[in-house]
Amino acid sequence: MLPKLIRPRRYGDNRGWFTESYNARRYGEAGIRDTFVQDNHSFSAPKGTLRGLHFQAIPNAQAKLVRCVAGAIWDVAVDIRDGSPTRGRWVGAELTAEGGEQLYVPVGFAHGFVTLTEDAHVLYKAGDLFAPESEGSIRWDSPELAIAWPLDGGCPVLSDKDAVAPAFADLTAVFPYEGDPLGDLEEIVL
Repeated sequence: MLPKLIRPRRYGDNRGWFTESYNARRYGEAGIRDTFVQDNHSFSAPKGTLRGLHFQAIPNAQAKLVRCVAGAIWDVAVDIRDGSPTRGRWVGAELTAEGGEQLYVPVGFAHGFVTLTEDAHVLYKAGDLFAPESEGSIRWDSPELAIAWPLDGGCPVLSDKDAVAPAFADLTAVFPYEGDPLGDLEEIVL
């Protein structure tokens, strides 16, 4: 499975709008068959807060379904599958509260985002419970990745943990490659 940009349908009238932010049957029909067992909510006050790049290793690997419910973020998934011809390649998308977009990040990909606005709230579903013993991270500015973070020439606001994360070049094999190289980010409407 590869990352996907999801655009949930919104149904509006003079009161506002309604959307299904997740429906297991419809998402399953689109190939997203993960069982999500934990919902997370992060709040970042300053613009330019960067969280990531994070993953959980096997046996506690997590797929994620990410959305921004206040403000806007630039969300990134990086292929970290051992043996993948696209290992180190990344895809990214802007997720906004206004648009309701979601990024699906499958197992085998590291995840991170930077806030494009102040007071950004991000919700994401996770495919396994948090397991600190399986937690991993990669430095956000690893030169091998060359991620085009939209930081307007500034430095991001980082956690102490993210500031000392190892470079991508130091990452040892974590996930197997199962024959699906990363291409352009597929967009689907659900």
